[in-house]
Amino acid sequence: MKKIFVVLSLSVQIVSAQNIEQKLDKVTKDLMDSSGAVSSSLSFYVSDDNGNLIYEYQGSKGLSTASTQKIFTAGAALEILGKSYTYTTTSSYSGSISNGILNGNLFITSNGDPTLGSWRYDAYKPENFKNKFIEAVKNSGITKISGDLIIDDSYFDHQTIPGGWPWDDLGNYYGAGVWGINWRENQFDININGTKFKSFSYPLEGVKWLNDLKTGGSSDQSLIFTAPHSNVALINGMLPGGKTVTVSGAVPNPPLQLGVEAKQWLKEAGIDISGTVVTQSQLEIEGKQTLEVPANNIILKYQSPTLDKIVYWFLRKSVNLYGETIIKTLGKEKKGNASFKSGVSYLKEFWKSKGINPNMINFADGSGLSPQNYAAAKAEVQALLYAKKQPWFETYYDGFPVQENGMKMKSGTMRDTKSFAGYHTAKDGKKYVFSIIINNYQGSGSAELQKILNVLK
Repeated sequence: MKKIFVVLSLSVQIVSAQNIEQKLDKVTKDLMDSSGAVSSSLSFYVSDDNGNLIYEYQGSKGLSTASTQKIFTAGAALEILGKSYTYTTTSSYSGSISNGILNGNLFITSNGDPTLGSWRYDAYKPENFKNKFIEAVKNSGITKISGDLIIDDSYFDHQTIPGGWPWDDLGNYYGAGVWGINWRENQFDININGTKFKSFSYPLEGVKWLNDLKTGGSSDQSLIFTAPHSNVALINGMLPGGKTVTVSGAVPNPPLQLGVEAKQWLKEAGIDISGTVVTQSQLEIEGKQTLEVPANNIILKYQSPTLDKIVYWFLRKSVNLYGETIIKTLGKEKKGNASFKSGVSYLKEFWKSKGINPNMINFADGSGLSPQNYAAAKAEVQALLYAKKQPWFETYYDGFPVQENGMKMKSGTMRDTKSFAGYHTAKDGKKYVFSIIINNYQGSGSAELQKILNVLK
């Protein structure tokens, strides 16, 4: 009787697996035979919890991923840097203090903390850093500064934007660059009524605007164009008339922005400063010698939230700035070179060392915003399966959003590109790990891909 039961049990499992495979095959082929998929490419791979293949449709074919690229960056960061890793922003001074007067310069420097002044974390908001900074200056006995406020943005290299990012993205909040000093996630908001600017979230330092906005439509169809170090910004496109809409852009010079605000904080606190705000990159632009940051005379060490919290928001809200900062950090930590090229090279080496065929991954950045990122659905599943076996998996998994169809998965969206990658436990208890990517689909890619994944429920 036991033998009969075992045989029947195995038979039921095989039939069930065949049914899932057949259902996935039908809905997948129906999609690819539809009119919207005439020129489309699809990569789809599903395994069980142990890595056994359940279904594959060109799963080894590399396609543009959009934001599911983040699953690679987040996993490597948690393993290499550790979930307790923090960034540090410091303040120090040169010269000496006599009778409350600092005869020298006051410095703010950082190793690229992407959360400095972020609104996402309790106890780490702009006012928290402001209060700590002013408290540190006062505790040092400084009441007047004879020199300048130096913003040391030299930790990373000068390239703030990864190669391959579309120009249409750069000035918008999700296209913010990475600097040695980041501030308020390098984002600003404008409240616009029709075509008229009503207010900014905070005064944007030194930026002049060209406004080509038009009114029409029912949603925000505007684009902001800002370039690093530029003092000219352009906004064009269309906004609905008759109501105020908030549009978010990328700050063209975050280190300068922080410096100007910090100088104002000093003034409000009654601490006079005779000099100006100077960034290290501006000194280089002007052909001047950069200033050595004092190794001693440190008055403030301000730690960021831990990496587990950063990764949570990186995955949950798809914060591209975090991914690109992580890429540069990995390049600096593992190769001694804080460039995008170095970090991206290391990211590929990392996943190759975990058994992923390097021909199935071709990274261009850490966030997926570049259309030059390519990965196969099989490679994404392999990364997800690797993560599942690691001690940091709970942190990783927690960051995955729950999508409209109730499944916990990271999504990716770009022009004519849609992707999902994640984990799902079906009603019958079976556990699936999956990735699905479609390029050049003319239709609602999100709805169609979710329809396919609903088979796993």
